[in-house]
Amino acid sequence: MKCVICKHGETRPGTTTIVFQRAGATLVIRNVPGEICQNCGEVYLSPEVAQELLAKAEDALRAGVVVDVREFLPAVA
Repeated sequence: MKCVICKHGETRPGTTTIVFQRAGATLVIRNVPGEICQNCGEVYLSPEVAQELLAKAEDALRAGVVVDVREFLPAVA
């Protein structure tokens, strides 16, 4: 798809790293699948991946994580 940010690049499947910071906690999740603009690097996540990432971040915050680095492992249906 055409990137809506730079309006020049096309997106391609790839992986990225997402960093969450809230209430003094930092959570880094690596190898998150998404569509990445080949021109500017903007990342587009599917609604399913975004929902799963947010759930993982909330779980980590509730567990008292201060700093954590994790691999993205999709939930098994």
